[in-house]
Amino acid sequence: MALIKWSPFLDVEPFEEMEKMFSDWPGMRGNKSGFVPAVDMYEDKDNVVVETQLAGIDPEKVDISIENDVLSIKGESEKKSEVEDKNYYRKEIRRGSFYRSVPLPTHVLGDRAEATTNDGVLKITIPKAPEAKPRTIKIKTTKK
Repeated sequence: MALIKWSPFLDVEPFEEMEKMFSDWPGMRGNKSGFVPAVDMYEDKDNVVVETQLAGIDPEKVDISIENDVLSIKGESEKKSEVEDKNYYRKEIRRGSFYRSVPLPTHVLGDRAEATTNDGVLKITIPKAPEAKPRTIKIKTTKK
């Protein structure tokens, strides 16, 4: 029996061949064993906030970095006791490594970012950088 691939957005047969074609090309789909976590991003007066669902993933195995106003989240999801002799009808739970890189909408103070997790939701709060204020420059005149 063949394993049926689950696609939450396009569960239509005509697209399966195109999906297979793109997944076979190196670099087109990224890490085939992993996934790309969805994110919600919003801002308040002082912060940019990014939230993503990482249920079942050990927070110790998640790396968060901010460089040049780009947030990167990467990590691993694993199942300790994988049984090889299971006769799956469907296998939709994803395991493996994941990576997501998101450009932030404004300049931020990445070294002051904080991350918390609650009920499988990772919340990253990043303070906005103070905007550069325009400076008025007076012209000095010298007489000869």
